Amino acid sequence: MKNKAHVKKDDTVYIISGKDRGKKGKVLSVDLSKKMALVEGINIATKHIKPRGQQQGGIIHQESPVYIDKLMVICDKCGKPSRTGIKILDNGDKARYCKKCEEIIK
Repeated sequence: MKNKAHVKKDDTVYIISGKDRGKKGKVLSVDLSKKMALVEGINIATKHIKPRGQQQGGIIHQESPVYIDKLMVICDKCGKPSRTGIKILDNGDKARYCKKCEEIIK
């Protein structure tokens, strides 16, 4: 069985719950096996890096993965977070669409 997700790379998403609730961000990558996504500027973690060779040490801040269940796709047309559905087009292709405004999502 093929794993599927309502969120894809380069989607703009809204965070439903957690410490970053209410924020928006762009999806950088999706890991379907873990059901997690990496979102730009969301779930920032502090990481301490030890210097090794030419690499400089220090404290860096980077994004950590977020569960896909906590994300809603933001529609390009209406600009609101909405649920998505699948439409079968006239030529037989499948496309995602916004359930609020019925517009096809890229």
